[in-house]
Amino acid sequence: MLKAFIVEDEPLARDELIYLLRRTKRVEVVGEAEAKDEALVHIGAVRPHVVFLDIQLAEESGLEIAQRLMELDAPPAIVFATAYDEYALKAFELNAVDYILKPFDEVRVHQTVEKLNKQLVMRVPPNLRSPASRSSVPERKDRLAITVDERIVVLHVDHIIYIGFEEGKTVIVTKERHYKVSEPLTMLERKLLHPSIIRVHRAYLVNVDRIIEIEPWFHSTCQLKLQDGSQVPVSRTYMKDLKQILGF
Repeated sequence: MLKAFIVEDEPLARDELIYLLRRTKRVEVVGEAEAKDEALVHIGAVRPHVVFLDIQLAEESGLEIAQRLMELDAPPAIVFATAYDEYALKAFELNAVDYILKPFDEVRVHQTVEKLNKQLVMRVPPNLRSPASRSSVPERKDRLAITVDERIVVLHVDHIIYIGFEEGKTVIVTKERHYKVSEPLTMLERKLLHPSIIRVHRAYLVNVDRIIEIEPWFHSTCQLKLQDGSQVPVSRTYMKDLKQILGF
């Protein structure tokens, strides 16, 4: 499975690209960011195979991010995803694998993923590929170890109600208390790999066993009411997965 990170400051464009990548069933989106510093920190932590990078961010240049990524010991592949085709030459000077234009076309995204997968296979010799990387079946983990105030706290996954990114911090909400941790949401998602914990929004993971009510919301999305009374939004990108899991 190809691990991808998205750097895009337009929420609708970001959600659309994530949706199209997930539809290929060959890409796992391991993180998202809107700005340079956030992107560089999280990319260093999750080590994706590829970064889909907008060139014109709100106040920064995606080209500068690409140059920084190329300085890494094991740089990820770069795909520029932008509304402007005049940067194509510069993009390929930075050894970009591909360059896709907005609005995104599903067939074009599939072609890019195919190219990326071929490149990844060529980069890793067959004898060095780990069994875990060849299997799409996640290992079930019933515990999550987190660092809180220089202590290691072990949580039962069944006790987790949701995990969110709120007010600049990752928050884990359980039956007993709230924990604030420094690990990004994407890293906790990878550590858990538990069938009850699913992503429903770029800022939220929820325990499906703690959902008690689903309230329709704007633009074909919904809000989840959880056992502790919390309400968590579901973005359009994740509605299909939620419907398949809960059968509604």
